[in-house]
Amino acid sequence: MKNCFLVLEDKSSFKGYSIGSNKPGVGEVVFSTSMTGYQEMLTDPSFAGQIVVPTYPLIGNYGINKVDFESSKIQVSGFAVKQNCDFPSHSHETVTVDDFLRSQGVPGITGIDTRAVTRRLRSKGVMMGAIAPSIESGLKLIESATEYGEIDLVKEVTSEIPGKWDSDLQDSPLRILVSDYGVKYNILRLLAKRNCDVTFFPADTPAQDLIDLRPDGILLSPGPGDPEMLDYAVANAKMLVGNIPLFGICLGNQILARCFGAKTYKLKFGHRGANHPVKDLRSGRVYITAQNHGYSVDGDSLPNDIAVTHESLNDSTVEGLRHNSLPVMAIQYHSEASPGPKDNEYIFDEFIDMIKEHR
Repeated sequence: MKNCFLVLEDKSSFKGYSIGSNKPGVGEVVFSTSMTGYQEMLTDPSFAGQIVVPTYPLIGNYGINKVDFESSKIQVSGFAVKQNCDFPSHSHETVTVDDFLRSQGVPGITGIDTRAVTRRLRSKGVMMGAIAPSIESGLKLIESATEYGEIDLVKEVTSEIPGKWDSDLQDSPLRILVSDYGVKYNILRLLAKRNCDVTFFPADTPAQDLIDLRPDGILLSPGPGDPEMLDYAVANAKMLVGNIPLFGICLGNQILARCFGAKTYKLKFGHRGANHPVKDLRSGRVYITAQNHGYSVDGDSLPNDIAVTHESLNDSTVEGLRHNSLPVMAIQYHSEASPGPKDNEYIFDEFIDMIKEHR
């Protein structure tokens, strides 16, 4: 195995061994506390432009299968783990994590102290980093790279053309359109499971084109990057508000908040994992949620006609919104999980109920 380094913007470095592609990679370094679901993490478009560090030490023990994809390819810029399993054991396993990364030209590193990396990111905040063969080459790569928050990553992960999600529909299905900012497959699966005819569209599809299709509802999907970079998506959302029932998830939540005049800001180290407690302020019930975001809605900037429906019990950040009179709802966490608990799939039922109430 070849030596390589995870190098951070603050010039700290962690020596390990190369897995996946031998080519260097650069991106914002973030950690995720999910204990399983590394295949879903690797293929989650919300991780585009980032080097992901799982806090769980053993990665790859059940390999990669043909089912647990959240997009058509690996989306991360790099993968940094404590221990990579060379000999996975699972009945559905087809390739190892190492082979999976290599097949798509994505670099990885194993053998590093991921606990130390996580502690540094928690104390100093997320920062740019690189997986490289030497500390010097890693620092040069970071210096020449564009900052994560200055890139419109949605344009890199959105679908190029409209597409239809295959499903077995019953009579009179609901027609749902998805503005694809980096949609995960499980969102489409769960909508189809609820007898929805689902079509996804590129992120820059004009709002009027969507309205002309006369859907029953539109979902604004999760995705990567800074919502302040997405003025075109905010402008589209403004045109949709009041015309069609809307549901935003994660980045979609931030876009909807911005279209009502709210501000967003960057979190110190973000929320990434499958164990984040969120309180539904309407019922008082607490749910364990899956999350993957580095930005949040500023609750103090929300107008009076938007109610905060959910709140993080870790840091009191906004986790859900609903308009007081219009059919508009949104959540900051991932109701579709993958990976994570299925406790929050009820949000999709709320979306369906909202649509039926406003037909």
